[in-house]
Amino acid sequence: MITDDAAVGVALDQARLALAVDEVPIGAAIFDPAGRLLAAAHNEREAAHDPTAHAEVVALRRAGAQLGDWQLTGCTLAVTLEPCTMCAGAIVLSRVGRLVFGAWDAKAGAVGSLWDVVRDRRLNHRPEVAAQVRATECGALLEQFFAARR
Repeated sequence: MITDDAAVGVALDQARLALAVDEVPIGAAIFDPAGRLLAAAHNEREAAHDPTAHAEVVALRRAGAQLGDWQLTGCTLAVTLEPCTMCAGAIVLSRVGRLVFGAWDAKAGAVGSLWDVVRDRRLNHRPEVAAQVRATECGALLEQFFAARR
């Protein structure tokens, strides 16, 4: 089994790759129930010209392809920033068992900040959530990225 700290560390590595190619530095990684890495990704919106190419969605697609199944039951998704509504919906629909994230997103977060999509009792699946894992490191990458643009 992989620790939350280590899982977010893999996501942070992906976020740094995004930073290097001038994408918003958000990274994600998905681990199978035994803790083996299935997929890792970073934001690819600029490169793919795709508004849905958030790190979480790209990682979910890759993990599904790796498993040959869209259901990621028992898997853990680690991401550097609290998922938005689109990503939170994709997490619920893919049946991810556990979500671990770093920094809160006060402007668009959907796992407790603005909304709480993943814990909505009206939906058919609710993953376990661990928040603020390596939050300072995760937030610092985003601050660095946006400070360079001001």
